[in-house]
Amino acid sequence: MPDLTGILETVLYVDDLARAAAFWGGPMGLPYLHEDHRMRAYDVAGRGVLLLFPRGGSLHPVPTPGGTIPPHDGAGPLHLALSISADALPAWEDHLAAHGIAVEGRTTWPRGGVSLYFRDPDGHLVELATPGLWKGY
Repeated sequence: MPDLTGILETVLYVDDLARAAAFWGGPMGLPYLHEDHRMRAYDVAGRGVLLLFPRGGSLHPVPTPGGTIPPHDGAGPLHLALSISADALPAWEDHLAAHGIAVEGRTTWPRGGVSLYFRDPDGHLVELATPGLWKGY
């Protein structure tokens, strides 16, 4: 089987693109990469890209100079986890509180990792996870 080298993009489908962009570029601090009429893209620690698309806005093929992007969409509260260092956990807790972002849950995993859970403005479940969550992380 050919090798995979990682997950490059994660997509969230949002109801208000400007509101979502303000959250991910604001309190979450993700550096902006690209925007156009149909999406926003943010760098995630130089190891991945978070894409924001308006819900229902990508239901038709999108022709580009290099080829066609097939339709895609998603509904409901999705989940994504972002990795953080164990040392950064207290700073993230303070940062979230300072921005009025309620932590819905905190889990300590058998391998020693800790996860914090909160919601973005579209109700997606965001997890901040320290090493020790999974084998290899």
